[in-house]
Amino acid sequence: MIECIFTIDYEIFGNGSGSLRELVYEPAETLRGIFQKRKKRFVVFAEVAEFEMIEGKETDPDIELIKQQMIKFHQDGFEVGLHIHPGWYNAVHSNGNWILDYSEYNLSDLPKQRIEQIIDRAISYLRKLLDSVDYAPLSFRAGHLLFQPSRNLATVLADRGVKVDSSLYKGGLWHQHNLDYRRALENGYYWRFTESINEPDSKGILLELPIYTQMVPTWRLMTAKRVNLQRKGASTSDTGKKLFSRMTDYLRFRYPLKFDLGQMTGQELTNTVDNICRDDAHDPSSYKPVVVIAHTKELTDFQNVEYLLSYLERKGIALSTFKETCDRCN
Repeated sequence: MIECIFTIDYEIFGNGSGSLRELVYEPAETLRGIFQKRKKRFVVFAEVAEFEMIEGKETDPDIELIKQQMIKFHQDGFEVGLHIHPGWYNAVHSNGNWILDYSEYNLSDLPKQRIEQIIDRAISYLRKLLDSVDYAPLSFRAGHLLFQPSRNLATVLADRGVKVDSSLYKGGLWHQHNLDYRRALENGYYWRFTESINEPDSKGILLELPIYTQMVPTWRLMTAKRVNLQRKGASTSDTGKKLFSRMTDYLRFRYPLKFDLGQMTGQELTNTVDNICRDDAHDPSSYKPVVVIAHTKELTDFQNVEYLLSYLERKGIALSTFKETCDRCN
């Protein structure tokens, strides 16, 4: 049995640039219309650290649009998950630009007390915004998908009522930040963990629902669509530095291709669905929750969204949410 969970990272560019209206509000509003027309829901991973800082420094008047949209999502039954790039909390706004604190790039690598401060601050912002003193996000996605080392962050999240993480992408490798998700390639479609996000633990405190990936020849990632998206929101020098720092990560025959609604072509989307269906045909009795990722800042081709939803319908694949999936996995 296959079910698809659509997740949206609700944020501007990683370097702090971009318009909230253009990169967050408008694409999210269009996407909401598409899903509501089908009476379906997706998961909104709200980057509340950047929203709190933008609101506090009054750097973008459209922050009020974002706040009202998040309230509307919550009221309409869309899951609002927690997504944090911790470098925002010590960010400085100077000469019209944000300067993020890159010493706190990886939340999971910070001291436990600092992790607690950041998580509590983010949840507090959501509770105030959603006017719910006991609101606890069901799900979490780490900024930059960094969830190693795992234990401290997993413990802090579980202690605050978070049940599901969706940060891991099988086969992921990022030497600069000590991220290595290659050991998870042997895992199934979901598992529990505590000590290491890579290691299934039947008594684990968090349920991992990984972003679906396929291992493909590295050259297949070099599409014009992906290259253009990576250039947005970064200067030429930033792009060059990023590519240079990640050269060793790409120096392998096969690389993880994420099920990414914003970056994939129509053919890649259908090929991914077909691959999952072939897997299901070999083992139809097991439950297969498939997590799709997208970013509001990258969503421009909404015909692709409609196309994928129609294709899933033709294949008999239902759409789900983390709440429904969590119940089934348990």
